Amino acid sequence: MGQFAWLGIVRHGQSVGNIAAAQAERAGAEVIDLADRDADVPLSPTGRHQAQAVGAFLAKQDRPPELALVSPYLRARQTAELALADTRIPMVVDERLRDRELGVLDLLTNAGVRARFPDEAVRRAHLGKYYYRPPGGENWADVQLRLRVLLRELREDHPGGRILLFAHEATVWLVRALAEELAEPELMALTRNEAIANCSVSSWCGDGVSLSPERFNDVAHLEDHGAPPTEQEEVRAEPA
Repeated sequence: MGQFAWLGIVRHGQSVGNIAAAQAERAGAEVIDLADRDADVPLSPTGRHQAQAVGAFLAKQDRPPELALVSPYLRARQTAELALADTRIPMVVDERLRDRELGVLDLLTNAGVRARFPDEAVRRAHLGKYYYRPPGGENWADVQLRLRVLLRELREDHPGGRILLFAHEATVWLVRALAEELAEPELMALTRNEAIANCSVSSWCGDGVSLSPERFNDVAHLEDHGAPPTEQEEVRAEPA
């Protein structure tokens, strides 16, 4: 993948859903106690602080991004709005950056999936995270396809551009897969050993032909701003 001068992606800040999901998993509950639908889950106070730290990071860049594209989910939009508040970077919401849809497994913990959909738990374990598609939901390959189309359009419309994305945990991994041309086994091996932190920054530099890693899952700006790093799961069960 070439033609970008720079490509970056920020996972949204800690959300109230991240907190609820972590509490449910620790308690062994089957369902995450959350009234909002996934698209409407807001940031926690910590998440807002983290988003402001991203803004401080952007203010220090000699060459800031020219355009920010943002997931329509509230937690991602709030992160982008806070991070971009003191910049002139235009923000565009694009539904292709939304989080992976979990269908019938939405708001279930891993214990909940095993208890309520045992056949799906077996199928998920057999197929793995990348190819397993829950009823009514998406697998990682589906998300990667919509991201591939989005990035192709961006390369065509903004050749040599500096583009920043605000999205979700799985989205960060899949943008990395596209930027670094990782096959499924390589990508899944990486996901087993690292969790994407809230408001972490990942970026790649382009030479007109390909993209080279610059940073991945970087949280140094959070520490500089006094914002605690967090890496809670998204608001749904997700296999390892």
